[in-house]
Amino acid sequence: MSAQKSRLTFYMPLAMLVLGAMAILYICTPTGVGLANDSVAYIAGARSILQGTGYSDIWLDSSLEAITHYPPLLSLTLAVIGALGIDPLRGARILNILLYGTNIGLMGLLGWRMTKSHMAGILLALLFLLNASLLRIHIFAMSEPLFLFFSLLSFLFFDFSLEARNSELVTRYSLLLTGFLTGLAFLTRYSGLALIATFLVALILLRTNWRSRFSSLALFLGGAVPPLAAWFIRNKLVAGNVTNRTFQYHPITAENIQPGIYNFSQFLMPIETWRRGLVKAGAVEWIILGLALILLVWVIITAWKLLFQSPNHPITQSSNLPVSLSTCLPFTIALYIFAYLGAVLFSMSFFDASTKFQPRILAPIYVSLMVLFVAVVAKPLTTKFTKISKENLSLFLHGLAALSVVFVLGLSTFDFRQTVLTLQEAGQGYASWKWRDSMVMAELKKLPSGMAIYTNSPPAIYLVTGRASRVLPTPRDPVDNRPRGDYEQNVAQMRADLLAGRAVLALFDTTSIEDALGAENVAQFTAGLTLLEKAQGDTLYGIP
Repeated sequence: MSAQKSRLTFYMPLAMLVLGAMAILYICTPTGVGLANDSVAYIAGARSILQGTGYSDIWLDSSLEAITHYPPLLSLTLAVIGALGIDPLRGARILNILLYGTNIGLMGLLGWRMTKSHMAGILLALLFLLNASLLRIHIFAMSEPLFLFFSLLSFLFFDFSLEARNSELVTRYSLLLTGFLTGLAFLTRYSGLALIATFLVALILLRTNWRSRFSSLALFLGGAVPPLAAWFIRNKLVAGNVTNRTFQYHPITAENIQPGIYNFSQFLMPIETWRRGLVKAGAVEWIILGLALILLVWVIITAWKLLFQSPNHPITQSSNLPVSLSTCLPFTIALYIFAYLGAVLFSMSFFDASTKFQPRILAPIYVSLMVLFVAVVAKPLTTKFTKISKENLSLFLHGLAALSVVFVLGLSTFDFRQTVLTLQEAGQGYASWKWRDSMVMAELKKLPSGMAIYTNSPPAIYLVTGRASRVLPTPRDPVDNRPRGDYEQNVAQMRADLLAGRAVLALFDTTSIEDALGAENVAQFTAGLTLLEKAQGDTLYGIP
């Protein structure tokens, strides 16, 4: 087969997967992109940029403050789309559809470059496409799809920079681009810092002498540092802080670990009845522990060889790499799994106690494990059958790899089909009919522009009605769980506004409010007020 025909057998199926994925995501967002609490920061931030008020919290009815807690790149991207006359809320759907297809295409390219097998590239793209968790992640207006895009692209350019046949100029530009892309990943999600750390360690291990190590590190940091520095300087100038996070120890509790195990078990076994069987047998924790130990041992052994292998006696014929090129990418991605998990645990422990092990947080680990799975099964699958038939062990490995692929694709297809059928029926999060048809929301839309709104869900009100609102006073800070010294003062101010008829009180899912604040606090908030509307678990109080 000619080289041109060989490329067509790869790019045409990959293009079909990309286009099919984009069509599926369009079908799965019938009322628009899914909306969660963090979505308001990105969509409102983009609208604020378009209005000329900078990256600010326009969804809150208070003095305008610059946003530093949320990295800016998703909002900037939505603002660029908005410059074409498309509202960021609609733009988020367009962006996610494009990102879903593009990420699948990047996975295919990574699989092909890693294994030099077109079949492995298509398999990796297909695994990404058929994963229901990744589909759900791309449905929401959150930063994860864009973060995965920059992460995959950075791995692609990093892999390209390692090729011995590259000219020195190509290698330099590839490293510079890798650093810049990781900087953009950081500006999408702060956990992108783990990506930067991964490449720094990988460059030290994969280069054979200190001269090449220092030059590679300088090039990489030359691309990564400018985006980070620009963001930090901006934050310091406009807000007086770097990321609006306070360093304080928050021990990770079992209540947070268990949801993480549950979500990861869904990734491992998407069929719920089978997953419950694994949980009942206590196998999930052992599977996770086993995978982690296998990866850790392999990473340690490979790192040991890289550190102590003499550059004069390289393991392969490559002049600048002490291991085979096909090992570099899996090794770097395995490093990334531990770096990313460490970064998340560190952030949860010392900066943001509200972070949970949700599927979107675990998504980079999901994608990394897919790449490693294909790296493992690719060699026995792509070896010519006439060769392996002479060796019983090779034949066994070929059959085992084939069965593993069929089993994984079968599980993924079953779960994916059920997920698509569910998602195409209704919107997700605040885009669902529950919020769009809320009678309390309808009443809020009728309020005069000068009427303030106190609520337990400012994101919902802004995303559904477009109105800014005020945060309901809480006795403890939701980020670091510290007591608020101004709680009583804030309650008194709210009560004064409500009783004077200058504001209304909108409570959504009132049962959960009573659990969070206590029934006596809810009674304190609503004393002397008239119940203006009560429906669907939501209530609206005020002065008629």
